[in-house]
Amino acid sequence: ENPCLEHLTPEGGGGDPQVDPECLYLPPHGCRQQEPLHCSSFVFSTIHVAIVCAGYNASRDVVTLVKSVLFHRRNPLHFHFITDSIAQHILSSLFHTWMVPAVKVNFYDADELKSEVSWIPNKHYSGIYGLMKLVLTKTLPSDLQRVIVLDTDITFATDIAELWAVFHKFRGQQVLGLVENQSDWYLGNLWKNHRPWPALGRGFNTGVILLLLDRLRKLRWEQMWRLTAERELMSMLSTSLADQDIFNAVIKQNPFLVHQLPCFWNVQLSDHTRSEKCYKDVSDLKVIHWNSPKKLRVKNKHVEFFRNLYLTFLEYDGNLLRRELFGCPSETDHNSENLQKTLSELDEDDPCYEFRRERFTVHRTHLYFLHYEYEAASDNTDVTLVAQLSMDRLQMLEAICKHWEGPISLALYLSDAEAQQFLRYAQGSDVLMSRGNVGYHIVYKEGQFYPVNLLRNVAMQQVNTPYMFLSDIDFLPMYGLYEYLRKSVVQLDMANAKKALVVPAFETLRYRLSYPKSKAELLSQLDMGTLFTFRYHVWTKGHAPTNFAKWRTATTAYRVQWEADFEPYVMVRRDSPEYDRRFVGFGWNKVAHIMELDAQEFEFVVLPNAYMIHMPHAPSFDITKFRSNKQYRICLKTLKEEFQQNMSRRYGFAALKYMTAENNS
Repeated sequence: ENPCLEHLTPEGGGGDPQVDPECLYLPPHGCRQQEPLHCSSFVFSTIHVAIVCAGYNASRDVVTLVKSVLFHRRNPLHFHFITDSIAQHILSSLFHTWMVPAVKVNFYDADELKSEVSWIPNKHYSGIYGLMKLVLTKTLPSDLQRVIVLDTDITFATDIAELWAVFHKFRGQQVLGLVENQSDWYLGNLWKNHRPWPALGRGFNTGVILLLLDRLRKLRWEQMWRLTAERELMSMLSTSLADQDIFNAVIKQNPFLVHQLPCFWNVQLSDHTRSEKCYKDVSDLKVIHWNSPKKLRVKNKHVEFFRNLYLTFLEYDGNLLRRELFGCPSETDHNSENLQKTLSELDEDDPCYEFRRERFTVHRTHLYFLHYEYEAASDNTDVTLVAQLSMDRLQMLEAICKHWEGPISLALYLSDAEAQQFLRYAQGSDVLMSRGNVGYHIVYKEGQFYPVNLLRNVAMQQVNTPYMFLSDIDFLPMYGLYEYLRKSVVQLDMANAKKALVVPAFETLRYRLSYPKSKAELLSQLDMGTLFTFRYHVWTKGHAPTNFAKWRTATTAYRVQWEADFEPYVMVRRDSPEYDRRFVGFGWNKVAHIMELDAQEFEFVVLPNAYMIHMPHAPSFDITKFRSNKQYRICLKTLKEEFQQNMSRRYGFAALKYMTAENNS
């Protein structure tokens, strides 16, 4: 046993003994502090945490819990997530890009566990996933001896190591650590004919559980809860509070299984609770449980404190949690080691060092931040609009949704606080909430540049249709473009040819535009000076090869040749090349991508009846920097030259034209 636990200090001379708090915070991996504590010879083990998490909303909610645990912790952590395929996709990507040291994550397929609990009728809003804590002894690794089990709506106000230490207070046959229920639910007096499942007194809340897995297995836990559930369901017919009802029924029969935790380990905030009676002051609190769909609107005299604690972690910059524990070297994974090696090889005295570093920055990424529901059409012509944006372009979302009815994949570059502002904005918009086919992927801010091509790549990687239309957030596609592109897939045999279909780009300088409903109407506005060809006055070369003069009268698609600085908006197959990450901020980010398509022998085909219009907006921070900062422009030129040399190495003689075209332009 832990030698530290010999050092026990009684609480105020009486009550339960407490572990000396010094002994809880020992460095991981045998790393020593400079001034050893009296019990520093003992290395505190990794803390294991199990969480059942399914769906888009739970995947978002659990991040606040994880942040609160990471913020206070001083130990290595191992998270065990029981997830559906949606939550696994989101959380595996999030932890992979978060790169928090001394944190391991494992996933267990909830779909494989459904048959274990699907026979139990359950009225609780958590559905079948609310029953899966019952099968953790079977699900988690057989050599895992103990685990802390948490609901997703938990916030920690202290180091989780303090809770882990409570395992050493278990005596006799105690195998479950639980806090008493703070509502009157199990007393059966909430309303007339209210008939809850059997429970010991007030019963216990299962939002926070300490599970001694090895002892539970020896007690044949699996058989114990099944027999109890079968017996009670004969009269109760279904559970009302999912796993909690079954845990309590088992405990009623076997009270010796429970070690009752002090109530501050699970202060339950919901209507009908007496949570404020179980602690004297907010400083006593260790774990807050928002066990109500109403969350922040519950009645409690300390509700402001709870709200502020919750909001602190909701909006807390997750990048700050990447810090090493105690400055001790943690067990880094292979990807992290390679990244450190690459960064160490960069020359910090290079005036373009920050640009080069940005290419290798790993941005924490939360895919599908909002609910997503879409299945690509079976005819293999479906197309997703791809774009990226930051907070200052949020107002474009509703307009784009009105112009494009098909699926959309968006990467949003936001801070943690901005992500919550976006969430409130989206949830308050009838237009956005009525759309299930828009994937919102948050890429969290880090560094001084806007990682435009990384954002595009993130949005492209989440496309699940055969084709994608690579657009920008400040363009409104013509009404009906989605259906027109799908028809073009068939007409131009996109499935069997390497083609990039060009959608001609126009712009208006007017904030209020009567959007043209046809090509004829657009040409009329063009002649009247209400519309212009895109960037005609500042960057003609970008779209000149589109050949707007020919497009005016074209009735069939026509091929155009690549020219230097060509950067049209195109529809391509999903398996097309990604964007080059070395280009950040403003300049050459799309040009390089179109050059790559050309080098891979894509045909550029202009669509005769397609168009998109750029809407006016304030200049971005990056274009302002490009215009005002000479060093910025010098570095961009250097990166361009390196990209072209790269092209020469990859495509040989065929890439020579890019060098000569650049020299002649």
